[in-house]
Amino acid sequence: MTYRGIAMTIAGSDSGGGAGIEADLATFLHLKVFGTAALAAVTAQNSLGVHKVFDIPCEMVGAQIKAILTDFSVGAVKTGMLSREETISEVAEGIKTHRVTKLVVDPVMVAQSGDPLMFGGAVNAMIGELLPLAFIVTPNIPEAEKLTGMKITSLDEMKEAAKVIAELGPKGVFVKGGHLEGERVTDLFYYEGKFHVFEHERIHTNDHHGTGCTLSAAIAAELAAGTDTLEAVKRAKDYTRLAIQHRFKGGKGYGCVGHIFKVDWLENSD
Repeated sequence: MTYRGIAMTIAGSDSGGGAGIEADLATFLHLKVFGTAALAAVTAQNSLGVHKVFDIPCEMVGAQIKAILTDFSVGAVKTGMLSREETISEVAEGIKTHRVTKLVVDPVMVAQSGDPLMFGGAVNAMIGELLPLAFIVTPNIPEAEKLTGMKITSLDEMKEAAKVIAELGPKGVFVKGGHLEGERVTDLFYYEGKFHVFEHERIHTNDHHGTGCTLSAAIAAELAAGTDTLEAVKRAKDYTRLAIQHRFKGGKGYGCVGHIFKVDWLENSD
């Protein structure tokens, strides 16, 4: 058995283990991709909420990025929680300096508990500095609304928002539709001028902490493994749904996605 590639996550640590760096590395490993990391923040967090956030100094974030990207043959990079404007600027500079082409941006803004995870001018920095470098960006509905200034209540509005976000620079936009009401969940991927719509039955649970981190990490893992872009997105969507189905509840509050299940497209791989 060998690794299928190398990926990197630049994100915050979730001490509760359900999201952030911890979820990213679990996803990479499950998909047989070697995981590297640059830690951007540390959270004191559990299943009940985010209790404190400590941002890693920018120069240390940049040093981690340089250390990895000047040594490892990283096939794809994903970003998660980047809470400060200066952190985003440091990450963007590292991405440009090391000519990363397969960058997956998860624009993490608010935790499942409702606690904010971006502060000050971070949103504007993401729009102006990081999204122009992105290969794929993966906003949920509230994040897409924040990035576009639109109100999104339907698939048509998701499509319009995806177009607006694509104009900011990303080559692909995956809008997660779980926040819309209904018994079926509709996700949308806009890529190369075409819309790809994915629809599935809603899994009724509040135990889905880490869903966004897992989806973006799975996309990055599959891209790092050399999977075609559309297939990488499809696989990541399927992986995330399985992770919700195999969720884990370890504390008194929200449970999180799980990472112990069979992955069909890996069953026969070496």
